[in-house]
Amino acid sequence: MDKSIIAATLKKVRDNSPKRNFKQSLDLVMNLKGIDLKKPEHQVNIFVTLQYGTGKDVSVCALVESDLASKAREACNETITIDQFERFKSKAEAKKLANKYDFFIAQSSIMPKVAMVFGRYLGPKGKMPNPKIGSVLTPASNIKQLCDQLKRTVLLVTKNEPTIKCRIGNEDTKDEEAIDNIMTIYNNVMQKLPNDKQNIKSVMLKLTMGPSFAIGSEEATDKTESKVKTKVKAYKAKAEAKGKEILKEEKAAVAEESKSPKPEAESTASKAKKPKSKAKKESK
Repeated sequence: MDKSIIAATLKKVRDNSPKRNFKQSLDLVMNLKGIDLKKPEHQVNIFVTLQYGTGKDVSVCALVESDLASKAREACNETITIDQFERFKSKAEAKKLANKYDFFIAQSSIMPKVAMVFGRYLGPKGKMPNPKIGSVLTPASNIKQLCDQLKRTVLLVTKNEPTIKCRIGNEDTKDEEAIDNIMTIYNNVMQKLPNDKQNIKSVMLKLTMGPSFAIGSEEATDKTESKVKTKVKAYKAKAEAKGKEILKEEKAAVAEESKSPKPEAESTASKAKKPKSKAKKESK
């Protein structure tokens, strides 16, 4: 991907996004093609550490024994020692903690206990301490350095659709920093795909409340919104057609019913005819 093309797309994003009374995030969307998400080798689920931060206040919680507690308190937003795990056996407390922090780091010696107490709450959110990003600690770990690294780390994952979405900065992020983050993410994702860049359909940029621009495209696109509108329109047309068909059938049924004589009318008519025939016989 050419940096000058990315820069031109960034300019379009900024120029076409209205100002808001909050700081908007700068988001990257990668649309993939030619992959089968049912195959594990086609799925993307990786952590990538960026050169520059994303403009988000990233929080870190440490789960440690007492020997690492003081170091952890200096660097992390919250430190929970193993003797405090008991209170998180409450489902409500554990869920609250899992939602509160972006990353969790844990001491390797107590990982089985961490998995038992927190695994069911951290695992589904992709927040379990992971040795791949250094968040499983040893006594020699530099916790402050690790926390600084995690604050520049993003999770790139394909969930139920061939799309990867992540934050790469905010509206105040310098172009050169945003471009560097985009290139880092693009290259890491490309390496995980079965056919490299042949599996990348498009790469899009947008601010929170602004339109999306595909890198290298001149016009704003919002394919998701367009697809939803098309589906809604098709559904309405189908419902309307079905309604008309039902109405037509009902009218036809009413018309048919009105043509055929009612049973009561027939019996009354037959009764009226019988006395008349008797009267003729008597006259004879």
